[in-house]
Amino acid sequence: MTFTFLFILGLVLSTATRYYLAGRHIRHIAKHRDQVPSDFASKVSLVEHHKAADYTMAKLRLGLFEIGLSAAILIAFTLLGGIQIIHNITLDILGPGIPQQVALLVLISVITGIIDLPFSLYRQFGIEEQFGFNRMNLKLYVMDSIKGILLGLAIGLPLLWVVLTLMTEAGQYWWIWTWFVWVGFNALLLWLFPTFIAPLFNKFKPLEDGPLKERIEQLLQRCDFTSQGLFIMDGSKRSAHGNAYFTGMGKAKRIVFFDTLIERLNPQEIEAVLAHELGHFKRQHIRKRLIQSFALSFVILGLLGWVSTQAWFYLGLGVMPDLDGYNAGLALALFMLVMPVFGFFLMPINSMGSRKHEYEADTFAAEKSSAHDLISALVKLYQDNAATLTPDPLYSKFYDSHPPAPLRIAHLQKLAH
Repeated sequence: MTFTFLFILGLVLSTATRYYLAGRHIRHIAKHRDQVPSDFASKVSLVEHHKAADYTMAKLRLGLFEIGLSAAILIAFTLLGGIQIIHNITLDILGPGIPQQVALLVLISVITGIIDLPFSLYRQFGIEEQFGFNRMNLKLYVMDSIKGILLGLAIGLPLLWVVLTLMTEAGQYWWIWTWFVWVGFNALLLWLFPTFIAPLFNKFKPLEDGPLKERIEQLLQRCDFTSQGLFIMDGSKRSAHGNAYFTGMGKAKRIVFFDTLIERLNPQEIEAVLAHELGHFKRQHIRKRLIQSFALSFVILGLLGWVSTQAWFYLGLGVMPDLDGYNAGLALALFMLVMPVFGFFLMPINSMGSRKHEYEADTFAAEKSSAHDLISALVKLYQDNAATLTPDPLYSKFYDSHPPAPLRIAHLQKLAH
């Protein structure tokens, strides 16, 4: 069949491209492992450079295995009849209808989650532990997993039920109504996350009064930015990695600092990092990303609405459509599995747009704070997070949402003069 051929071709090309790019990245990092780039030679030791190279390559090597396994699992689910078997089992137990379709999708999620579990454990307690980043014990890992599953069921099942109901009963243009539901659901999550969801996993405490808070409040005034508050999150109980982020929307916006970031950077550097994050907001990057995301979801749902009515879509992926017309669950399962194969080739476009936004946010930070302080902060973060300073250029252009360290620092150095 034509679609079967296109699917296999897309899977082969995407898998081969992933292997090729990962291999290039590993070779490039290994080639430059024994010499710190000249721009960082006075700030980053050779030991730290070795750690970053080894850490990055360890993650890539695990990723190489996952690439092949993911392709094999996808073939097993589709052309080898995995989804058809699960569909038949749930159909025999529940009969046709929305409960059966929900069960089909949940079982697929459970199976993929079980397959991913060893990799997740190895990443956390193998690689992260080996390089000194893991601060999570097995008990906390299990508790996080249980909370995540329960939260997913509490939020995901009602949404899934609504979507499947619309697909089954809302007529030819069900996907438009589903899009409105999706937009509303995401807006609700943005509102719920800071005050209801995030505290389930981490503790947040207000930033204490003092020189740092005064400096940050002065920056917020200069940038004409209001927030609900400044908070410190206990990220150190899981990882040694540091970060800062905005969360919420409208008047519920919060600024959150990882405690590891507060411990590592001085007040001037923290201000510069926050100025960068404020740059994303003031340059409308967050709004633009949301609009792009909603526009893309509209197109994707429209595509799903079309292929879900085409017999070749099911038959080409090794599935027999239900003669009674209850194909919504099958269509959604197949589409979610297959779409990444073809969407993979659009990744460089998204990465390029993200890197452009990072440069713009850095420029904003240099204007409102200090380029020198941001450079100093970034170097410390590169050190603490063991981020490679020598990424393969092609790999970086394809995947990286942030500019490579040498290019980003060079951009900031121009702004500092």
